[in-house]
Amino acid sequence: METTKKEKTFDAVKMMREIRAKISSETQNMTLEQLKEYIKNKLSQENLKLIGQK
Repeated sequence: METTKKEKTFDAVKMMREIRAKISSETQNMTLEQLKEYIKNKLSQENLKLIGQK
């Protein structure tokens, strides 16, 4: 039985690594308070809420 290899049109792992690297570079020298503010601003820009909040 042979397996066929499909060509990926979307690589979720690659995308996640790129996003993680971008966030890490933006936040690498932030204090805890600055990081909290960064997260708060990002959530408000996207109109999102933290998990568990209504």
